[in-house]
Amino acid sequence: MDEFVLRALIGAVLLAAMLGPLGAFVVWRQMAYFGDTIAHSALLGVALSLLTGGVVPLTLAIFLVAIAVALVLARHAKDTRFHADTLLGILAHGTLALGVLLVALNRDIQVDVTAYLFGDVLAISWNDVAVLAGLGVAILGTLKLHFRGLLMMTIDPAVAQVEGINVARSQLVLTLMLAAVIAVAIKLTGVLLITALLIMPAAAARYLARTPLQMAGLASVIGMVSVTGGLFSSLHFDAPTGPMMVVSAAAMFVLCSGVARLRGR
Repeated sequence: MDEFVLRALIGAVLLAAMLGPLGAFVVWRQMAYFGDTIAHSALLGVALSLLTGGVVPLTLAIFLVAIAVALVLARHAKDTRFHADTLLGILAHGTLALGVLLVALNRDIQVDVTAYLFGDVLAISWNDVAVLAGLGVAILGTLKLHFRGLLMMTIDPAVAQVEGINVARSQLVLTLMLAAVIAVAIKLTGVLLITALLIMPAAAARYLARTPLQMAGLASVIGMVSVTGGLFSSLHFDAPTGPMMVVSAAAMFVLCSGVARLRGR
């Protein structure tokens, strides 16, 4: 196996392991559009990093923009004049368009924005793999520590509050983890594909899992199978890797749906 393929495989598998349980919480809490908004806003972070000439590292810029968007969403969540989806749509498309415009209007920046829209997992380095490994340990460790609180907050925030769970802190922890993973994953999957890999494996796992913990674990396994299948399929058919991973994840969703029907679930 070529070294660049090995790097891409390890990086994609590490990313899938993180996205699985996070995706489960996104599916349970019906936050798919929230994850999409955070991913779209990442392009504004890319633009800001480029405008500073790299003084602000790309990953840090994306992370800060994602947190800023999450705080804006939390600040206006109680505004009854608009449904939450309206605000999410404004922020998702507004930040994406602003990022593209900032790059396009600055003549000193010669960057192909589409590289950030669709990513290129084959271009990652061993340093990127090391960052993914470190982030994976941090994310999975945090999930293990806060799993009960996050789950109770997801089932019923009021009951969680009575049980002594700090709901606001749990929400912040989940948002920080999503922002961190998206900031690092942009290079692999791009802005437009990260949400698909966040949701599809978790949705597929829901067909087969009997408990929340099973679903979180299965989502990771299905995600790892999806990215591995997508990577080698893209090499075999000489096709774009990111979209092929998403197609692979969609196929796993259909497969799990079929298995569930056969089992009468």
